Amino acid sequence: MAGVTLRSAAWYSGDGRNTYIHRAWMRRGIPDDAFGRPQIAIANTASDLVPCNRHLTEVAAAVRDGVHAAGGTPLEMPVLGLGETQVRPTAMLWRNLAAMEMEEMFRANPVDGLVLLGGCDKTIPALLMAAASVDLPAVVVPGGPMLTGTFRGVPLGCGTDVFRLSEEVRAGTLSAEEFARSESAMIRSRGHCNTMGTASTMGLVAEALGAVVPGVAGTPAVDSRLLEAAHGTGRLAVEMVAADRRPSTFLTEASFANAIVALAAIGGSTNAVIHLLAIAGRLGIDLTLDDFDRIGSGVPVLVDLLPAGRFLMEDFHRAGGLPAVLNQVRDLLDPTALTVTGKPLVDSLDEAAIWDPEVIRLRREPLVEHGGIAVLRGNLAPDGAVIKPAAASPHLMRHRGRAVVFDSIEDFHSRVNDPALDVDADSVLVLRGCGPRGYPGMPEVSNMPLPKKLLEAGVRDMVRVCDGRMSGTAYGTVVLHVAPEAAAGGPLGLVRTGDVIALDVAARRIDVEVPDDELAARTPDEAVVAGFADPRRGWERLYVDHVQQADTGADLDFLVGSSGSEVSRESH
Repeated sequence: MAGVTLRSAAWYSGDGRNTYIHRAWMRRGIPDDAFGRPQIAIANTASDLVPCNRHLTEVAAAVRDGVHAAGGTPLEMPVLGLGETQVRPTAMLWRNLAAMEMEEMFRANPVDGLVLLGGCDKTIPALLMAAASVDLPAVVVPGGPMLTGTFRGVPLGCGTDVFRLSEEVRAGTLSAEEFARSESAMIRSRGHCNTMGTASTMGLVAEALGAVVPGVAGTPAVDSRLLEAAHGTGRLAVEMVAADRRPSTFLTEASFANAIVALAAIGGSTNAVIHLLAIAGRLGIDLTLDDFDRIGSGVPVLVDLLPAGRFLMEDFHRAGGLPAVLNQVRDLLDPTALTVTGKPLVDSLDEAAIWDPEVIRLRREPLVEHGGIAVLRGNLAPDGAVIKPAAASPHLMRHRGRAVVFDSIEDFHSRVNDPALDVDADSVLVLRGCGPRGYPGMPEVSNMPLPKKLLEAGVRDMVRVCDGRMSGTAYGTVVLHVAPEAAAGGPLGLVRTGDVIALDVAARRIDVEVPDDELAARTPDEAVVAGFADPRRGWERLYVDHVQQADTGADLDFLVGSSGSEVSRESH
């Protein structure tokens, strides 16, 4: 490329022994001039064990064609993929490992630019964390949601209806046989969850950040327009290398402010809070938990989508998608924020229209008037906790109740259905030992199933408090991401069954009504400490020793920040 010094030339340019080695082993039938073109790595998180991402190999082929068409050399690079539904104890345990592996491979190899293919919950965050740290020109192609499945004539929201139907089985209103029959109907096609879960949220939020070509996120996985967009993204990646358009040039404070507005307007997953904090940390941007409340809490929820509403992602795309939503809140967006195209995000909204005002509401007729993520503090969460008002029960947003405490997930499962459990509809269920360090990995267990005897009595929601996460597909009045977690010495480890917990979302408070001196004098019970993770070796040991708390993004302390793309030494 005229006037552009390619990073890959440090591998391929010249006639020395090392250059010979780098070129010779890559030839495999490619022409000589392939080495002088932009080398575009297609980072592919596809795997048979990441079911939501399996189709990304087809998407990668479309990207490859686009790179070729623009005069680049495409190089597919399999990277660590994490299947939210498959891996134990939780995919979140390996988000930072995936980001570290990706960053190191992006830096170590002769590549000039990146196309990042992700879908399932942790894959897009890990890809963006890595791309931010290595700071090579990079653009995301979200894999897209699956099509809507139906069961007994009713649309099914994957994830959300798993929780709903499983509770009906426990309540005795749905047979186990009928529940099992819904499995194949729920997962109708390739693609990630079709609700506004974390996968859908992170694809859309990545577009609001400026990391996706405007209008692409939310395109269904089986839609031919996704392949068309992938082809165009491959062409764009070559252009980005020529323009030296790196993440540090378009992922700015303004970008993150726009992402928070988008997160609120779509009624997105609480998991996005942790992921955005971690991505910002890789860029050196001072994003805090309070920014989510300051910027997003007053933003109206405009998308009537499960779990907060009625519809599904196929409907959302048909109704106009993210551009239509952002056009309704355009006055709240920072017009200086750029995208991978080099143009401001707001410039892509001029023609965005709502084609179905039931799915995407007009600004004056929101689904929830103030539905953005609310950040709570108090003596139970000194460093913060979050709640998603759009998915909570209005009558529980201000509540006082007696705590029923579970010291671990095993303790919870062993006792929650005990008919003798001393619990009623006003109780507050407390689960601890589920934070980043304590589990380890901060699993999606915060939306605890309700006690069976209360389900049978018709109760369908209770206040629940936990230092873990919940699925973006989940719903309920759940206070989560409590920081510090119990395993890091947080007050949650000191709560006892019978203590009164007060929740006041409007006042942004979550407190245990125990005098400060009494709380300070308490020590965690042996059962609490026994439930904390204490791995002997490997990644889990490294993770537990270095993971930060939820309020700063749960990255590893030594991974915060960036190292750039420079490689100082040769390999031979």
